[in-house]
Amino acid sequence: MLPIRVIYEVAIPVKDLPRAEAFYRDVLGLEVGLRDETRNWLFLRVGGQQGMLVLQENKGEWPPTHYAFGVEEADIERAAQTLKEKGVEIDGPHFHEWMPATSVYFSDPDGHALELCAPGGK
Repeated sequence: MLPIRVIYEVAIPVKDLPRAEAFYRDVLGLEVGLRDETRNWLFLRVGGQQGMLVLQENKGEWPPTHYAFGVEEADIERAAQTLKEKGVEIDGPHFHEWMPATSVYFSDPDGHALELCAPGGK
């Protein structure tokens, strides 16, 4: 078995890169790692050096998908409130006993289903 511990990078297709960048930077607080103008991609840092999210502008047709971001259990309620304050419609928090974890669900401007997930608790 391979000793895989984390997912380091995930690519997300977006229709309008500036619109997506504003959401992921201003609402979620991710920081720019690298802007690739030749491919119209934006690499954003997740958790400092913990991982990367790549916004890839693609004006074609593709289905929206689901992405979950890990947060600390102590931060989940405040994160939900911050999203609401920024005008993002949320669903939750919900506790999932089988994980166990608490999650808040919302969508990005392209319709991708996003989640803040705080493992542990209750």
